[in-house]
Amino acid sequence: MPSIGVNGTDIYYELRGTGPSVLFISGATGDAGHFDRVADLLADEFTVVTYDRRGNSRSPRPSGWEATSVPEQADDAAALLTALALAPAAVFGNSYGAITALDLLIRHPGVVRGALLHEITLFSVLENPGEAEAVVAPVVEAGMAAGGPQTAAEHFIRFAAGDDNWDRLDPDLRRRMASNGETLFGIEMGTFESYRPDDARLAGITTPAQVLVGQESPDYFHEAAAWLAARLGVEVVQTPGAHTPQWDRPEELVRTIRPLLRALS
Repeated sequence: MPSIGVNGTDIYYELRGTGPSVLFISGATGDAGHFDRVADLLADEFTVVTYDRRGNSRSPRPSGWEATSVPEQADDAAALLTALALAPAAVFGNSYGAITALDLLIRHPGVVRGALLHEITLFSVLENPGEAEAVVAPVVEAGMAAGGPQTAAEHFIRFAAGDDNWDRLDPDLRRRMASNGETLFGIEMGTFESYRPDDARLAGITTPAQVLVGQESPDYFHEAAAWLAARLGVEVVQTPGAHTPQWDRPEELVRTIRPLLRALS
């Protein structure tokens, strides 16, 4: 399994295809396998990089690592692209991964050719910032009571992506994702959602960026997407399905993003 030392930790990554480089950054549970099908479909035209975010799945939790930040996550992504000699790359970030990709645009523009920000969890900008938390908290609490962090991770993904999506995932991927419950709830959750770059930093972004949101996603994702798109001066692009079309509608998602990736190339 390929891994590389990045910012004091080992990052597991996978490479597919040839052509212009594209990095996919996953959301909650942080596993490269979130994008297996999408990466396979795009490998005919692009060099596709997927990776396990630090402390998730096959990227071991660093010794003494008790907190993270969006800049730390973005630093990892930037260092990975640089170490693999694939910068500048197009970047697709989903959910927490979209927050990371946004910070890449702000703080590491030299490694990013352009970014697609999908289902961004920029909940700090919502008119009612506690709306999403109020929905998620009971799900996590019930999972914790039923079996601790691993069970809570399963409950959370079932809530965010749907029971059918969870059940269809490869069993090894499900096992890895559930095993990341301690990282998700002990280190990540709450950190990403509180991230909010100021308008001046957003106005300073010169790298091409596009904001995407699922047609069937909850209103708070549409509100966050509209807020960000207005500040980046772009229109929101609708993607098929809801929060995780990479699992249940990968072919449709690829048809939507392939021309956008081509434009960034």
